[in-house]
Amino acid sequence: MEKVCVLGAGSWGTALAMVLAENGHDTLLWTHRTDQAEEINSLHTNRKYLPETELPTNLYATSDIAQAVAHSETIVVAVPTKAIREVCEKMIAELDKKVLFVHVSKGIEPDTLKRISEILAESLPAEYVEEIVVLSGPSHAEEVVLHHPTTVTAACASIEAAEKVQDLFMNQYFRVYTNKDVIGVEIGGALKNVIALAAGISDGLNYGDNAKAALITRGLAEISRLGVKMGGNPFTFSGLTGMGDLIVTCTSVHSRNWRAGNLLGQGMKLPEVLDQMGMVVEGVRTTKAAYQLAEKYDVAMPITTALYSVLFSDIEPKVAVDALMMRMKKREIDDMIY
Repeated sequence: MEKVCVLGAGSWGTALAMVLAENGHDTLLWTHRTDQAEEINSLHTNRKYLPETELPTNLYATSDIAQAVAHSETIVVAVPTKAIREVCEKMIAELDKKVLFVHVSKGIEPDTLKRISEILAESLPAEYVEEIVVLSGPSHAEEVVLHHPTTVTAACASIEAAEKVQDLFMNQYFRVYTNKDVIGVEIGGALKNVIALAAGISDGLNYGDNAKAALITRGLAEISRLGVKMGGNPFTFSGLTGMGDLIVTCTSVHSRNWRAGNLLGQGMKLPEVLDQMGMVVEGVRTTKAAYQLAEKYDVAMPITTALYSVLFSDIEPKVAVDALMMRMKKREIDDMIY
């Protein structure tokens, strides 16, 4: 049995905490909200994020970061990308031993263009970090809590650390593979949210299945081009954290990014969409970072560029789509050679 703390009691953090608790681990779920911690401990529910789910009675919550860190041999970071540095600052004063860190968020920090494992490595004292493992793949919290079959990947330069995370999480409904390609796994997980926003816009415009199939396929080409240029393994992008995560996020009503894009396609403006969603939409922030990465690495990413113009230059979605369709003629396969 492992002592594990999950930092972040949103839908995904709660679902993963359930997996760990059901696997018999001593699991503590940290939230910055005292009332949420009290609800989880007394009612075994998290109504805001998983309203129809009954949590395991051996899953406990706390709003005390010192208690959470002191409890842990493994810490799972499940907060939005924009909150990671702040949470790391809170942890630093409490760390007094080596801990295995696992991150499950999917994003890239704009301007610095750092991946989440890089943010964690930069923000935490090296002497207290055993390893940093990425857990990613096609996985909706709403389905994991129903024990629907789900398959993800644990990635780390240290295969031993990845295998430890594999052992922590794996059970009859939650299968975990391992991978050493941290860059590819993180880029695939982050950029699929960008393409999912575009897929939602396409559906909001009622463009149908042809358009969405094209977006997914050409979106994967963009993700792969950039990921390989950054040092990722080309094969990673045809795996669970590439094509797999892209499919599930572009096609499911569970996807926040798809839902946000769908509202944009129906004519709502970005501030209205974010207000109505009431939850973090990682793809918006990641679109800015992806646009900056495309410029930095001189990689053609036309879908990302079009989405950036919709989100940050107030271009109408239909105008952006028309511009995409009328780009210069080119060959498909040549365009996908790395």
